[in-house]
Amino acid sequence: MDAMPTTNATAGENVEQVAGDHIGMKDRVLETGAGALQSFAPFKNICAHLNAFHTYASEPGRFVEANHYCAHLTHNVRQCILYDSPHANARLIGIEYMITPDLYATLDQKERRLWHSHVFEVKSGMLIMPAGNLTTSSAPSTQDGSNTHQSHPIGSVLSGLADAVKSLGPQQTWEAAETTEMEGVVELYGKIYHLWQTDRGDQLPLGEPQLMTSFTEASQFPNFEQVVGERDSRMGGDWKRKKELRAYIREPEIHADADWAWKERRKSL
Repeated sequence: MDAMPTTNATAGENVEQVAGDHIGMKDRVLETGAGALQSFAPFKNICAHLNAFHTYASEPGRFVEANHYCAHLTHNVRQCILYDSPHANARLIGIEYMITPDLYATLDQKERRLWHSHVFEVKSGMLIMPAGNLTTSSAPSTQDGSNTHQSHPIGSVLSGLADAVKSLGPQQTWEAAETTEMEGVVELYGKIYHLWQTDRGDQLPLGEPQLMTSFTEASQFPNFEQVVGERDSRMGGDWKRKKELRAYIREPEIHADADWAWKERRKSL
């Protein structure tokens, strides 16, 4: 497959790619009112934005870029909402669950084959946490300008982040935080279903949910350097630098039943 996927920037900003009319004033007013009165508590639990590329388990090599907005349910279970872009009008295209190896080992074989590893995503530098607008002035502080209250359960963490931003600079601080996060993600197994096949131009989520998987080596990913490099140019990343920074991260042993789509593909060749 040589065709490039629909990029996040295009997909998120071009409302013509979604069926229907533009959002009217009445809907805007209702949205504003609901936003003021309702809590949206599950969304406030989201703690990380990840970006990576998924490939279809039924058609390995055909891929889609996905923005993950993830929350911890427990230490062992994370859940992520997947969007086609990081923009406000992004399309919700799927879901991903991530679990630790001890939970993965409790699953039966049929179920385990639906899950994928994250080792290549992490070690290659392809999986990133877009930094947003982290600057020295954006470091957490109280109204009087001092560091966030130490007495708060996460106060020491925020205070440490503020101090790190000031001493190391925003770029180095974010790289350190992202790399530390990847130490945990590299161990996890993920299960993904996409509901909207944006890469083929669908204006609605059509057909059955599609099981997705991850790439396990660069040779599986058509035009890896070009595609990931284009993503990085939009999001301010550098997969080659991230690969170097993550070189020390230990590669866990991957369960034989994980990444099954690639094993099935090899059998068919």
